[in-house]
Amino acid sequence: MKRRTLGILVAGSLVAATAAMAIPVTPDPARDNPTDTIHAGWSHTSRSNGYVDDTWWAVRDRCAPDYLGERLLCNAVGGLARATSRTFEGKMSEYVGLPLPDGWGLMTAKNSPFIRSSHVETPLDLKAVLGFYRAALGGRGWEENDGAAVEPDRAVIAFTTSDGPASLRLTRQDGKTTADLSLRKPAVATSGILPEPGQVRLLLGNKTDQAAEITVNERTIKLAARAGEKLAHSDAAAGELPDSQKIDLPPGRYKVIIKPDGSAAQKREFEVAANETWGLLVGPDGVPLPMRLY
Repeated sequence: MKRRTLGILVAGSLVAATAAMAIPVTPDPARDNPTDTIHAGWSHTSRSNGYVDDTWWAVRDRCAPDYLGERLLCNAVGGLARATSRTFEGKMSEYVGLPLPDGWGLMTAKNSPFIRSSHVETPLDLKAVLGFYRAALGGRGWEENDGAAVEPDRAVIAFTTSDGPASLRLTRQDGKTTADLSLRKPAVATSGILPEPGQVRLLLGNKTDQAAEITVNERTIKLAARAGEKLAHSDAAAGELPDSQKIDLPPGRYKVIIKPDGSAAQKREFEVAANETWGLLVGPDGVPLPMRLY
């Protein structure tokens, strides 16, 4: 009797799950967030002279279910991923020494002899992200300088810290807030990574197994598979890039299009300031991975 009862329950559960998979649901941006899978990478470079350079990147996939059953699965998997995410965010904050807000969809981070930096994209609005950073950085003893520029879709704030000058730049566009946080260290980079005075240096690379094209401000650069994939690992690796993968630009905002072979193009708009060096890598599924290197 017990076996029969158990069989009926199992069969009933399967029928219910199958029925749920066929029930359409309205997308809910508050629930269907990028919380389900984290794709991450890390590199560590060390030398006998004490040089240490660490790089991290992570992308979270979005779960946007069309049917009730898919949402139930998304919720279950998402719960595990959120727990993993909290651990990941804590570790990132510990290792990089910079706070990482919850709810991010993409992040990159750098800790080298020249800089500590993070680039974060999150669906949270600019006011919420600004509040998070002000509280977190103030708790770390960072002092906000006078002259902060705060607007509805943009904010730029300079800080004084015991380790050197720091800055936070926030931009809001296309339903996302981008946060670029950096702390400059006193060491000076080599000429391969050092931008021209008053300019911005952009280094291009491809972490995928497919060739790709990167278009920056209507200029297109073709990259072979894995070309320059280690450019962010150290200043020496960045310096070995061919000139065709280095672009010098005036400061400003630039539209970027990344198009891997066989995949849809992805578009972003980034803001860069004078005397900065950035790496831009083609990431998984063509996702742009911008990283402040200097």
